[in-house]
Amino acid sequence: MDLFKKMAEEGHEQVMFFRDKAGGKLKAIVAFHDSTLGPPLGGTRMYPYATEEEAVIDALRLAKGMTLKSGASGLNHGGVKGIIWGDPEKDKDEILLRAYGRFIEGLKGRFITGTDVGTYSTDFVDVGAETEYVVGLPAEYGGSGDTSVLTAYGVFLGIKACVSEVTGKDDLSGIKVAVQGVGKVGSKVCRHLAEAGASVVLTDVRKEAARSIAGEIGGSYVEPEEILSVEADVLSPNALGAVLNEKTIPTLKCRIVCGGANNQLATPEDAERIYMLGILYAPDYVVNAGGVIQVADELIGFNRDRAKLKVERIPSLLKTIFAISRREGINTEAAATRMVEERINGVLRLRATMA
Repeated sequence: MDLFKKMAEEGHEQVMFFRDKAGGKLKAIVAFHDSTLGPPLGGTRMYPYATEEEAVIDALRLAKGMTLKSGASGLNHGGVKGIIWGDPEKDKDEILLRAYGRFIEGLKGRFITGTDVGTYSTDFVDVGAETEYVVGLPAEYGGSGDTSVLTAYGVFLGIKACVSEVTGKDDLSGIKVAVQGVGKVGSKVCRHLAEAGASVVLTDVRKEAARSIAGEIGGSYVEPEEILSVEADVLSPNALGAVLNEKTIPTLKCRIVCGGANNQLATPEDAERIYMLGILYAPDYVVNAGGVIQVADELIGFNRDRAKLKVERIPSLLKTIFAISRREGINTEAAATRMVEERINGVLRLRATMA
């Protein structure tokens, strides 16, 4: 891989590599995408990548996603992502996490981080022993606590906005939603939907957990391999990324795709494939921004009501994106990206003309 070429193609600013000279266990990568809007904010993922190249590519992809997420949400933060290359079940311990914290501290606020796949809020108690630049700590350690509550609320509001766009209905009564994944976010989305009168079909690879949620909310369970082709008004992916791809998109039997999973599109071309089928796609980084909105609010003194109000802007953002899509004749992913780029370019022009 030509790293500099890859960075230039996607607009990345910097990639940093760290290793713990003393302990030797820590191998970390931090990718900075764009810092125009403010100090970069992004989680740290710990994963046993097969190769160094795979780890770097994931860091670059996730960092760009954070630029889009913060930019679309109106946050004054750039995009960055941290990667700890290792198996969280085998390699994670206090010393590794504290070593990572020391490297973060050395960046003096250029990188503010919290949890992602393979890391938990309790891990950042150890990271935070060495640096102040962490967010998303447990409430008992002064953080804002579980981010899945506001994330799920934002996904639910996004589904309502999409239904309104497609059907003109302002409520979900009689709307059928197929939910993929009932983890911390997906389970809460299911409960919101059921309370709003929607009919919920759900699944998860943890089949017993899924059946339990279905029983609790009066929904129905299907096998994991069936969910993408369920006939429904809305498909809500809340589990793995890349579920919308060249093979699965032709099997969709929905009018709307709106969920909390990150990186739902396997490739940029998949947004166009969905668009050409007449399916309304809500860009995931807009819909699932509740978590980053919550942890960003910590940096100004966390107020849950204020964070909730920011999450409640998600439907308005989606309406703007849908309007751009209609006006320009482009897919919604391209419309959302254009909206973020216009904000970033506006800040750049401001800095060029103001002392």
